[in-house]
Amino acid sequence: MKRNRAVRTEPLPEPDAYAYTDGASSGSRGPGGYGVVLTREGKTEEISGGEQNTTNQRMEVTAACVALETTDEGCVVAIYSDSSYLVNCMRRGWHEKWRENGWLNHLGEPVANRDLWERLLEATERHREVRWRKVRGHSKTAGPHKAGNDRADELAVAAKKEADGDRRDG
Repeated sequence: MKRNRAVRTEPLPEPDAYAYTDGASSGSRGPGGYGVVLTREGKTEEISGGEQNTTNQRMEVTAACVALETTDEGCVVAIYSDSSYLVNCMRRGWHEKWRENGWLNHLGEPVANRDLWERLLEATERHREVRWRKVRGHSKTAGPHKAGNDRADELAVAAKKEADGDRRDG
């Protein structure tokens, strides 16, 4: 059976902002960092931060939150991430089912990182459109998104190391 697909007659608007996001952490829980490379209006801004007791997944979602919160409201934003967890949730609408189920996953357990998912959804709603793009992380071969992804990773790793130093100093 053939499905009828709507044909778009107008081209998609160019994004107002492009963000490469990445997260890094030590082990399953420990020091972590996030990195964002945000380009808008011909200018590039680099943002990073870290936490002493976190996970890689939390840092991946935090990076996307920061990118969207930093971008002026009402924009079309393209988010590039190597996190399947983040991109699949947003593109496949997992968050819709979680909300419907009272923030319980398919096993009936509380959704991990609910606080960040709620923050991300709120940040997403500030914009006209957010396009979620999966990129290959830590690729040895050049590609159109390698430089942005690599730089976001460098920022995240540096922030993780700083958070780890803060933990040992304190």
